[in-house]
Amino acid sequence: MGSSIAHNGRTGFGSLRPGGLNFQNFPMKMFFKGNTKFWNPADVDFSQDREDFAAMSEDEQYMTLALGAQFLAGEESVTQDLQPFASAMASEGRLGDEMFLTQFMFEEAKHVVGFRRFFDAIGHSGTDLHQYFENSAAYQQIFYTELPKSLYALETDPSPANQIRASVTYNHVVEGCLALTGYFAWAQMCESRGILPGMQTLIKRIGDDERRHMAWGTFTCRRHVAADDSNWDVVDERMQELMTPALGVIVNLFEHFEGRDVPFGISIDEMTDYALDKLNRRMESIESARGVDPAGIDLDYSPDDLEEQFHVEDQAAIADSVSRRRDAA
Repeated sequence: MGSSIAHNGRTGFGSLRPGGLNFQNFPMKMFFKGNTKFWNPADVDFSQDREDFAAMSEDEQYMTLALGAQFLAGEESVTQDLQPFASAMASEGRLGDEMFLTQFMFEEAKHVVGFRRFFDAIGHSGTDLHQYFENSAAYQQIFYTELPKSLYALETDPSPANQIRASVTYNHVVEGCLALTGYFAWAQMCESRGILPGMQTLIKRIGDDERRHMAWGTFTCRRHVAADDSNWDVVDERMQELMTPALGVIVNLFEHFEGRDVPFGISIDEMTDYALDKLNRRMESIESARGVDPAGIDLDYSPDDLEEQFHVEDQAAIADSVSRRRDAA
């Protein structure tokens, strides 16, 4: 019997091979870690959020709705567009990665539910939320074009180069630049005023998920770079292609408040500096795989360590920011 486990071409089963599943490799470690962090979006209580939202100024409400709408649309798009990556892993016989990606997609679907429940709870179940990004060419370029194009390219060509382009687009730009920077902004908004406790819970839960997702993306790029040094150029080129629209998404969020104070004291410079710092450090992690023995990458947990380090730094930065704002008030 052969041993192909490719979708629609199965002649064997990966879990029945000698050695079965390697529970120590990076994707399985992330899968097991995710199993310890299960949460149900229906358990998040947004009742106080409704009162807090109603008490906001008009500009504060706009910022809350715009940031939330962009997140909800983003979570929906990645839930839909991530599926071809699982097939790409099947083409390599990487069952552990497939298993992790099934958990990954399940978690993204939960994020959609969480943000939708927030909007319903604060009284916007009947609002067409497209208005909060329909004038952002940068947002539409990323989510309407670049994200689906790069992911669905894997259906016909799951090559390492296409996997890298998909991972950079999704894990490092959509998640690593836009989403995690947005979560940082949410935390500052909520904690500085002691408001939106439901959103605070939601962001904490989603952040736990996204750190594992980001780590897997860094790991995936690292293993391809270790296997073929020319793949580093693919990483760098794709990142350069997407940096302008990615930063454009952040800038567009602030254009609505031109000429007046940005709500919650959020700074565009702080947001962009945060995004660039995290991107640069993840890129350094990927580049460090150049010349490394590919056989060791599956047991190298440094991408997860880096994300946990970011989390510790974020908590300290948010606490410092909240303290400074309260002192200024």
